[in-house]
Amino acid sequence: MTAIAVITGAASGIGLATARRLLGEGWTVIALDISEDHLAAARETLSNYANRLVTLVCDVASPAQVESVFAQIKSRHSSINALICCAGVLRLGSLENMPVEEFDLVFNVNTRGPWLCARAALPLLKPAAAAGQVARIVLLSSIAALRPKIGGGAYAASKAALSQLTRVLAVECAGSGILVNAIAPGTVDTPMIHAVSNPAQTGQYRPSGASPLGRVAMPDDVASVIWFLLGDDARYITGTTIPVDGGTIAAFVPPTTGG
Repeated sequence: MTAIAVITGAASGIGLATARRLLGEGWTVIALDISEDHLAAARETLSNYANRLVTLVCDVASPAQVESVFAQIKSRHSSINALICCAGVLRLGSLENMPVEEFDLVFNVNTRGPWLCARAALPLLKPAAAAGQVARIVLLSSIAALRPKIGGGAYAASKAALSQLTRVLAVECAGSGILVNAIAPGTVDTPMIHAVSNPAQTGQYRPSGASPLGRVAMPDDVASVIWFLLGDDARYITGTTIPVDGGTIAAFVPPTTGG
């Protein structure tokens, strides 16, 4: 039986790399993204796997859309083996001046979205776990949850909340045999990071740049760790957030204000 994964934010960046990795490993992938145009491009990129790829438009910030999409999935599949939440947004600005609408958008996509998807996916994951199959949830946090950056407060707070949601969800799901973990990437070469690398767009915010390993991460670097968390070698790992940052947190020196 082919394993099935639902991936949000699957049309670009880490989500697309993860879809490619799982398809290459023989999985069926249900790829969700807010943009039909981006999904069309992803279908072209992944055309070699068209027989095991399904794409559905979904705004994870919308409870109605999440409910509708998972109802469609349930109508076609009695169970799934993995939910991987890669959808995310970054809005910049000081906490003093950020509009409420921008702050809410960041939390609705980055924190509430994974919760909505996990809640909808659990009835499909539980049968897989009960049958002794893989049943995993992987969420995408960030090292921003661990280190402050001026101008990135809303994003950092949303990812810190997601890491805690991961821990609570892992404990709640343990009795069902579903493992829940998160990945905390550093700077990754993705469209979202490209968008904030323009100094005219960033205010006081700057991406972290190269890690102690001398480069930023590529999406495949993160997808490889997600793949590990889906495998049997990760069978006793749950409730944790794994940094994939090339040593950035290890080398972090807190900023000083003088005095």
